Amino acid sequence: MPNDQPFVGAYLPALLAQASHLISTEFHAIVQANGLSVLEWRVLATLADSGPINIGQLAQQSVSKQPTVTRLLDRMEQQGYVERLSAAKDRRLTLVRMTRAGDKMIAGLIREAHAHEASVLEPLGAKRSKELKKVLRELIALHRPALTAPPAPGAPDRKAN
Repeated sequence: MPNDQPFVGAYLPALLAQASHLISTEFHAIVQANGLSVLEWRVLATLADSGPINIGQLAQQSVSKQPTVTRLLDRMEQQGYVERLSAAKDRRLTLVRMTRAGDKMIAGLIREAHAHEASVLEPLGAKRSKELKKVLRELIALHRPALTAPPAPGAPDRKAN
């Protein structure tokens, strides 16, 4: 496709990676100043406002590998931030949920994350910001491996397409 941009300036994965890196780096400084690693933040943020989820889903949503998340959960469980439980329908499946201590630990960071997001999106305006998020959720749903949770609300079902 002809374009006036060099390849990387027009290639979607490169643009997404650059935007993610630039925007995330700004907030990661705040996370680390609050005594959490980036992965600890991602895990706790993923668990915030969600019910228990399995470790595979948690790893995928926190953009990490399952063995890394499992080791991190060992430490976070000892700190009292998360707990593991067996799934009611399949006791072989381990679910993870945040504890009250974990929720208390990141409540302030969640507020700061919302403020950071607002400052990032403000130049785009409300309509473009909403559309950007919608399109990103659709892309995620279309490319998410099949073993994960159902698509986000409002995202198309990959099987239906």
